[in-house]
Amino acid sequence: MTKHFDAIIIGAGQAGPSLAGRLTAAGKSVALVERKLFGGTCVNTGCMPTKAMVASAYAVHMARRGADFGVTTGPVSVDFKRVMARKDKVRTDARTGVENWLKGMESCTIFEGHAQFEDPHTIRVGEESLSADQIFINTGGRAATPDFPGVDDVPFLTNVSMMDLDVLPTHLIIVGGSYIGLEFAQMFRRFGSEVTVIEKGPRLIAREDPDISDAVLAILEKEGIRFRLNAECIRFSRQGDNVTAGVDCTSGAPEITGSHLLLATGRRPNTDDLGLDKAGVKMDARGYVEVDDTLCTNVPHIFAMGDCNGRGAFTHTAYNDFEIVAANLLDGEPRRVSDRISTYALYIDPPLGRAGMSETEARKTGRKITVGRRPMTRVGRAVEKGETEGFMKVVVDADSKEILGASILGTGGDEAVQSILDVMYAKKPYTTITHAVHIHPTVSELIPTVFGDLKPVG
Repeated sequence: MTKHFDAIIIGAGQAGPSLAGRLTAAGKSVALVERKLFGGTCVNTGCMPTKAMVASAYAVHMARRGADFGVTTGPVSVDFKRVMARKDKVRTDARTGVENWLKGMESCTIFEGHAQFEDPHTIRVGEESLSADQIFINTGGRAATPDFPGVDDVPFLTNVSMMDLDVLPTHLIIVGGSYIGLEFAQMFRRFGSEVTVIEKGPRLIAREDPDISDAVLAILEKEGIRFRLNAECIRFSRQGDNVTAGVDCTSGAPEITGSHLLLATGRRPNTDDLGLDKAGVKMDARGYVEVDDTLCTNVPHIFAMGDCNGRGAFTHTAYNDFEIVAANLLDGEPRRVSDRISTYALYIDPPLGRAGMSETEARKTGRKITVGRRPMTRVGRAVEKGETEGFMKVVVDADSKEILGASILGTGGDEAVQSILDVMYAKKPYTTITHAVHIHPTVSELIPTVFGDLKPVG
């Protein structure tokens, strides 16, 4: 017998539970299906546990710097098991909170198992057959395993299995010089591991401007992390209990041997085993569910939110997907994905906060642009904290005075960039910021100065 609901939500990540809350509050019956861990990537293997580990790494780094602040400290060591136990408590508490919220939600029925479409209105979860007027896909993504020669012959870690390490790696080799790889690189170096990062490209975090990439490289090299760029032919082999990575680089030894290998080379959507073909839902060549500006698929009553739709790869974009769907379906408010301004952060120390276009992207638009830049050594708060690495950069349309983008690499950069983002959403000129009075001493107080010294670029 098929059980009918007003709505089925597949996946309890960032978008699903909040949508369940809105739908049930509107008087609708909801079935929510989760096959593994409530809370999705962010709660279980992404933001919350990794940032808990970043916090531990920052604490040990500052303890080692005690003398810089006139603090006498003895030898500083890391109890890795306690670091991981703290991380586990953070994610378990968050997961339990999401699960209890959903299971206590009136008019929401939880089904634990794997969902597969049987037709456009019906899904099967184990022995249960469920149907609904509307279906929302919120299945997220997982680590992609690249087809490197020898990869099947060696043990390797992903961002998921890194969460279950119980021994600190002696030498961690990381393949992938982007956001996930760099965050793990710095935290494990601070925990005491040797770390080598292998990147196929000529520079780190390729989507960022070259000056950002260069600054991040310098910051991490200063901490003793080794980098192998332009690694065009990456291959792996066993060497006893260790893993050897072969690299063809412009300089350096042709092979690197480490105790552990982390593959941080991208993610793929969890869509290949949903039976989307039976529902007639279109996917692109990479497996992402194709959606329109309201997150509706080509099947009018089926929507896709979060990482599985390819329209964002962050917790905040997944949550915004929920907001867009709820606004259109429940509030009569025509919100669109295209209204969203790109924003994200890289959580190394110091963090990189980003909003809007990079300078490179802005140049490609053909607009006449001006750029402002200031080093963090000019920020009083950074000097007082002894954390002066990095810089601020803003990009402005010279004619309209519209803020096109900002990059803040420095202490508090992930928070400070929000004030610029808010002005961008308000569609106000950059002079809105230069005319504002900011609190001293803060990181944000230098932002008006950066905008006040814009210079044209060729």
